[in-house]
Amino acid sequence: MKRLLFFLLACLPLCLPAGGRERPEELRLEVEFFADSLLAGRAMGSPGAQMATFYLVRQLRDAGLQATVQSFTADGRIGHNVVAVTPGNFSKYVVVSAYLDGLGTLDGTLYPCADANASGLAALLALAREFNDGRERMTGLIFVAFDGHNADLAGSRAFLERYRGLYPFSLMVNLDILGSTLAPVKKDRPNYLMALGGREFWFNLESASFHADIDLTFDYYGSDAFTRIFYRQVSDQRWFLEAGIPAVMFTSGITMNTNKATDTPDTLDYDIFERRIQLIARWLRMVL
Repeated sequence: MKRLLFFLLACLPLCLPAGGRERPEELRLEVEFFADSLLAGRAMGSPGAQMATFYLVRQLRDAGLQATVQSFTADGRIGHNVVAVTPGNFSKYVVVSAYLDGLGTLDGTLYPCADANASGLAALLALAREFNDGRERMTGLIFVAFDGHNADLAGSRAFLERYRGLYPFSLMVNLDILGSTLAPVKKDRPNYLMALGGREFWFNLESASFHADIDLTFDYYGSDAFTRIFYRQVSDQRWFLEAGIPAVMFTSGITMNTNKATDTPDTLDYDIFERRIQLIARWLRMVL
């Protein structure tokens, strides 16, 4: 009964600080919801994933977006993408995404998947609220939570197949693991963020990183091989790149907790997580 009450309360709009900016405690609450045992690890096709879907739809609609659910089938299961579009007609659209599904509960062990990728979902909602400021823009935004990441990126592929003909995509921005400072890089300075595919936007990204006090890199752990794998093969921007759509993947990198039962909300650094979101928001304002 307590867990049901927690879920119902979580679906109410969060009380955000002035200007829509997320404070670390709001980000923590968001991550804790997605990583809670009530959602049982958010495996694709599970009741927990459906609860996460319902919550995302509600929050995105409360942010003033036109939110819908796209269903698809992969590995004999039904997945659900959450797709939210800024009202109006635009000549081009930027897709901002994060993946929804986790590993679930395997052999009785819960995999909370807090950093991978409840952190991305929390960042997605923070940005959706941040850009609900009434400003007129030449570029539309589509916020999407992809299901089926752990089913060979099935959700992002289904989204692109369905929506590419409806909206002219100019850029895809992927939020894939954003909350930890435990990655084996920049140990002397945890204020870091990787922007794979971001060299094309070097000037604006560097400007945004300066204001957020974040060290920005454009490769994965300084490795060409890791950069290629995470940018072009195993993350959801893959299908966009193959379709010729530019993409930037923001990540703080995998850690020793990734895809383990120890990927819990208390392992994240919410102060730096917030600054990473500020960087992405500032940069998006420059490119829209």
